[in-house]
Amino acid sequence: MEKSGIQAIRLIDLADYQEGSVVSRTIIDKKTGTVTFFAFDEGQGLSEHTAPFDALVYLLDGEAEVVISGKPFRLKGGEMVIMPANDPHALKAITRFKMILTMIRS
Repeated sequence: MEKSGIQAIRLIDLADYQEGSVVSRTIIDKKTGTVTFFAFDEGQGLSEHTAPFDALVYLLDGEAEVVISGKPFRLKGGEMVIMPANDPHALKAITRFKMILTMIRS
């Protein structure tokens, strides 16, 4: 028997790009972790910051620069990187890109 409200969707279609903006949509928000979808317009980003938990960034499409502890990583759709807890990191859209951010709180 199928639970109501459960459906299959394409992650890349979760939200559209918005000119000059970063769009985010929470998919899962639990005490043990979160999964968040992001759509970055070209040139947009998140300034350097830290988080107390490990996080996995998976690009669905486009191209981004992810800087972790001063080391740049250029990611394209289908690639991922893990940002270790407490390491400073930043993201910037080389081209428009969509990503999934999975943060594990343990």
